[in-house]
Amino acid sequence: MAGYDPVERARDVYRKVVRVRDGVEERLYYRFRRDRWYGGIVSADVIGCNLSCRFCWSWYFRENPCRGRWFNPVSVGERLVGMADRYRVRLIRLTGAEPTISRRHLVDVIDYVTSYKYRFILETNGILIGYDHSYAEELAKHRRIVVRVSFKGVSPKEFQWLTGAREDAWYLQLKALENLLDSGLKPGEEFYAAAMIGWSSDEDIEWFIGKLREIHPVLTDVDWEYVILYPHVVKLLKKTGLPPPKRAVSPHGVPKEMI
Repeated sequence: MAGYDPVERARDVYRKVVRVRDGVEERLYYRFRRDRWYGGIVSADVIGCNLSCRFCWSWYFRENPCRGRWFNPVSVGERLVGMADRYRVRLIRLTGAEPTISRRHLVDVIDYVTSYKYRFILETNGILIGYDHSYAEELAKHRRIVVRVSFKGVSPKEFQWLTGAREDAWYLQLKALENLLDSGLKPGEEFYAAAMIGWSSDEDIEWFIGKLREIHPVLTDVDWEYVILYPHVVKLLKKTGLPPPKRAVSPHGVPKEMI
C-alpha cells in the first residue's frame, strides 16, 4: 500500500525526540506560550510528529530536534501551571506536533496538571490511541481531560493526499474515538472530533459525518478546521504543491466561533 505507516513512524520519531533519564521520559519542546484559543489557554509545543501534513502550521519546528530543549514532565507541569496562574486561565494543553508519541511523559504531565485542578486539553491526530486500546484506557483514568482528535481530511483518500501516509491509517483516527468512548470518556464533553476541511468536498464531509454518527450522534458536532494563512503556511503550501484551499482564513480574520 502506498504511503508510510504512521504507527511505525511514531516509533522512529520517538527515538529522536524522547530520552529517558533515571527512568523518566524527557521530551523535546519548542516553546511555552499563552494563546487565545478555547477562550484563553497556556500551551506547550512539542517537537516530533508521526504525520507530515502538507499544510501543517508547525512544520518549521515539527521535525527539527535542533530547535528544541529537553524537559521532564515535572518541569513541563511546573512551567504550565505557573503560566496558568499568572495569566488566570484554567486550561492547559500540549500541542504543536504529536504529544502522544511520548506516552509515559504525556501521562505524567497530565497527572501533574490535573492535580492542580486545571483542565488538560490533549490535541492529537489520534492514531496511536486508535492503534492501542490501552492508551485510551489510561487517558480515561483522568477526569479533568479533554481529548481533541484532529482528523487530517475527512476521507482515507484525502488523508493520504494531505499527509502522504497510507490510506488505511485514517481509520485509526475513527478507532481512537471508538476506544475513548469504550473506555468511559463522555463524547462531546471529554473527547470530540475536529477535522481539517480546507480542501474537502461537501460529499466527503457528509460521508464523514455519517461515520461519526455510527460511533455516537453527539460526535457529529465537529470542530471544523479551516486553513489559517500564516505567512509560513502559505510558504509551505507553495512548496508542497497544494492548490489554494477552498476554506481558509487570515490570522487576524478567524471567526470568534473558531477560537
